[in-house]
Amino acid sequence: MTEYWYNLSTGQVEHGPQSSWKHLLGPYKTHAEAAQALEKVQQRNEEWEEEDDDA
Repeated sequence: MTEYWYNLSTGQVEHGPQSSWKHLLGPYKTHAEAAQALEKVQQRNEEWEEEDDDA
């Protein structure tokens, strides 16, 4: 199975983990999903903040 990773240090998508794990988000099934990793993290953070505000 092919996996893609988003490298936080370089801002690039890697085909398979090529860098230190501490710099990677993933795995993702597609290049496009990995490329949007930071947007997904931001979205989840906002959702969690809204849940905390409702509690």
